[in-house]
Amino acid sequence: MAKEKTTPHKVVMTEGKREIIRNLLSEYDIQSAQDIQEALKDLLGGTIKEMMGAEMEDHLGYEKSERSDNDDYRNGYKSDVTDKILPQIEEWQNRPLDDVYPVIYIDAIHYSVRDNGMIVKKAAYVILGLTCDGRKEVLSLAIGENESAKFWLNALNELKNRGVQDVMIICADGLTGIKEAISAAFPKTDYQRCMVHMVRNTLKYVASKDMKSFAADLKTIYNAVSEDEGQKARDRVVEKWSAKYPNSMKRWIENWDVVVPIFKFSKDVRKIIYTTNAIESLNSSYRKLNRQRSVFPNDLALLKALYLATFEATKKWTQPIHNWGQDYGEMCIMYEDRLPD
Repeated sequence: MAKEKTTPHKVVMTEGKREIIRNLLSEYDIQSAQDIQEALKDLLGGTIKEMMGAEMEDHLGYEKSERSDNDDYRNGYKSDVTDKILPQIEEWQNRPLDDVYPVIYIDAIHYSVRDNGMIVKKAAYVILGLTCDGRKEVLSLAIGENESAKFWLNALNELKNRGVQDVMIICADGLTGIKEAISAAFPKTDYQRCMVHMVRNTLKYVASKDMKSFAADLKTIYNAVSEDEGQKARDRVVEKWSAKYPNSMKRWIENWDVVVPIFKFSKDVRKIIYTTNAIESLNSSYRKLNRQRSVFPNDLALLKALYLATFEATKKWTQPIHNWGQDYGEMCIMYEDRLPD
């Protein structure tokens, strides 16, 4: 028997539906398909929660604010439970730190957060330290403020106020104001730009057919045996690609002073300091939060989620990083009398 064809239902755009769309566009500041997805997740999440609440009231026979002797009495919402960790977060954020860290990494990951009725993108900044015994330790989490020298100087001074006296190397991307803040807070500290970010940002505007060749050429710069050879490699790359991509190497020239710290180290130590990859495993845990919740209701809710994700991820950090003894010995020689033996 032939299958009966069905006629697609025609959607009628009524004035009421248009008004709903106008309200959505206004409420969620929708600019892209991703914004639409986030808005729908936010709306549907709230709707489902309300429906579940109504079902629970019908099942239990009383509303949320009422008390009952029923054995099935509500346990409350999850955010009420997580409020209990706020004192722990405060204690953790203010705990004393080591007086010396060989390496500190700074990175950022972005989230959608509701702020004054608007959904905005906010950055969560994580500061991770590598201790003198080669173990990773999350030192601090911060949310939201615009990057500036003042912001970063405040963040670094908080580390100092918690006991940090010296840092050999701070590895970070080109965060606004970070260079000036490091010079003020830790004047003897080397600021190392993350080479992975440098390469990624360079290739961002390169045609896909040229990416592999361009990336190989960039590798000759940060794998050079010395600063002098690295500069020669940089100049060769500039000469080769500047005609086709005039501004592609601009940041390598302007930021050369924060590229060069890697050249005084062996390849093994370079692997530790030329990238923020040490923080990537942690960031993968943080990114899961974006998949679990498209929009956070406020900064505090995001901070609580980050804290719990940090606590879970760092439980696995029980061993020093690979080959740390040899690498630490090299750093002790390079930074004479600044690292404990």
